Amino acid sequence: MADDALAVTLQQKGPIPLDLTLSCAAGDVLALVGPSGSGKSTILRSIAGLYRPEVGRVSVGAATWLDTSRRIDWPPYRRRVGLVFQNYALFPHMTALANVAAALGHLPRQERSRRAGELLELVHLADLHRRRPAELSGGQQQRVAVARALARDPDVLLLDEPFSAVDRVTRQRLYGELRELRRAFPIPILVVTHDFDEAARVANRMCLLDRGRILQTGTPRDVLARPASVQAARLVDLRNVFDARVLSHDGPLTILDWNGRTLQAARSEAHRAGAKVAWAIAGTQVLLSRTDLDQADSQPNRFSATIRDLVHLSESLAVTVVLEGPDAPVLSMTLPAHYARRTGLGPGSVVTVALMPEGIHVMPSEGEGQADLA
Repeated sequence: MADDALAVTLQQKGPIPLDLTLSCAAGDVLALVGPSGSGKSTILRSIAGLYRPEVGRVSVGAATWLDTSRRIDWPPYRRRVGLVFQNYALFPHMTALANVAAALGHLPRQERSRRAGELLELVHLADLHRRRPAELSGGQQQRVAVARALARDPDVLLLDEPFSAVDRVTRQRLYGELRELRRAFPIPILVVTHDFDEAARVANRMCLLDRGRILQTGTPRDVLARPASVQAARLVDLRNVFDARVLSHDGPLTILDWNGRTLQAARSEAHRAGAKVAWAIAGTQVLLSRTDLDQADSQPNRFSATIRDLVHLSESLAVTVVLEGPDAPVLSMTLPAHYARRTGLGPGSVVTVALMPEGIHVMPSEGEGQADLA
């Protein structure tokens, strides 16, 4: 672990149960994602010194901020943490410049205004420093809150649902600005969010939480497309999750029996022939065609199906199909919006569904235990 990395271990039975260990290297953005009550905000508060867990250790580099076994518990003012609250918590009677300057008490008074101005310029608010929070948009208030968090020259930056109060267009712009901050301030950054797409846009690491435990840690792409367990797959809203049995391994492929259907998946050495497994595939890895209908079900990964539902989104289609067979499994996929118009697809259309082998992720079946987490 790098010398200036953040390391956190927390344990308690309640009121929010916690049993986890995580780390974040300098220059990394770690997104904490999970349902309400999973402990995300409690983790941030424990790091900042605003909450004391029953058992815990928090360190940044060589500095130990919390170690309950050694009775170390630094107060918040000693911990070099920049914290952006969900509601930004700006002083309503103070200007943007004064809000930032209020966090610069460690500097001589004559230097505070200059440094506050530099930080507001960094977050693209140089021309608005005299405005009070009520005169700023939600996105502008968020930038002031970030500038104030950076005013303490923090060793760690913590962002609690920082984009939840702004509109979609502003949110997209703020994503880019957070990536700029990551380059300008190579410190550990933790972001709490409920939005998996948001986590993938702003973070290079993702930690999936449920009931105070870490289900999986990895790159956003791996966590979302290659969940470590059925439970993780459900939490990331991966809808195409099914049971199967391993038939064999053949070169780069693992051959599965899916209720009498033959599936070819990317080779998965962790599961021996005969093992019960679960498998999942993202909707973007499911292809749909109205041609070659007579060849469906005669080749691996190609099946006859009927469209059950088709929902037009802004730039894509959300499609669900029912495969033929006594189990009548339902598959969900995403297609370009123009595809239905060009092909005349609609509910009731008979189609061929093809599953990309490299997109099929094999994992332990529910009740068979979990794979080692990344």
